[in-house]
Amino acid sequence: MIKVKDVTKQYNGVNVVDRVSVDIEKGKITSFIGPNGAGKSTLLSMISRLITKNGGDILIDDQKLEHWDNSQLAQKISILNQSNYLNIRLTVRELVGFGRFPYSKGNLTDADERFIDEAIGYMQLESMEHRYLDELSGGQRQRAYIAMVIAQDTDYILLDEPLNNLDMRHSVEIMKILRGLVNDLGKTIVIVIHDINFASCYSDYIVALKDGKVAAEGNIEKIIDKHVLNEIYDIDFTIQDIEDMRVCVYF
Repeated sequence: MIKVKDVTKQYNGVNVVDRVSVDIEKGKITSFIGPNGAGKSTLLSMISRLITKNGGDILIDDQKLEHWDNSQLAQKISILNQSNYLNIRLTVRELVGFGRFPYSKGNLTDADERFIDEAIGYMQLESMEHRYLDELSGGQRQRAYIAMVIAQDTDYILLDEPLNNLDMRHSVEIMKILRGLVNDLGKTIVIVIHDINFASCYSDYIVALKDGKVAAEGNIEKIIDKHVLNEIYDIDFTIQDIEDMRVCVYF
């Protein structure tokens, strides 16, 4: 489990994350939702230790984040940020191979190659694994980066807006793959996501942030609620139940 306790992050004296506490249970998809500037991405980056917190505690499997060795943490948590850019020319397979670095330190073994093969297969990238990233569409590159994270084979996978640059078909495929990683492989996934309906249909637990604070949290029935969402986003929602799923209408 990941425990976030009274965590704060300040920029220029302003709390962009303000005493946030939340528990992230193992074996589930937890989605962070909320308007722009709510602190979602900042919180995700603090959990992965990409940025430092100004206060509070984060515990990974009951051990404080600052007590984790870098190599051990990289085998426990993987993260994919919103913007991914490498200033070197790589093939898809070479990129996915970077996910094995915490284990191989650059010297790939047969076991590493198997993890790479599995990740490429999971993301349905076999036909383009030897193509260069700059030859791919934005959606194809995004799938390659997600494959790199999968190859890292961590218990916890943190994804910051992984549906960026993806069309509807590929967005659905990605969310189904993430659901499979949880259901079939027991992974724990934390995702920052703007599409409320994807959060509703694929999450186990939702944390809604607003103005750097937790505005609401709970299961789908609690959060995908007209009054809760109206308050979080300051627009009117209509909630419809369709085939055992809650769908939000807000146009």
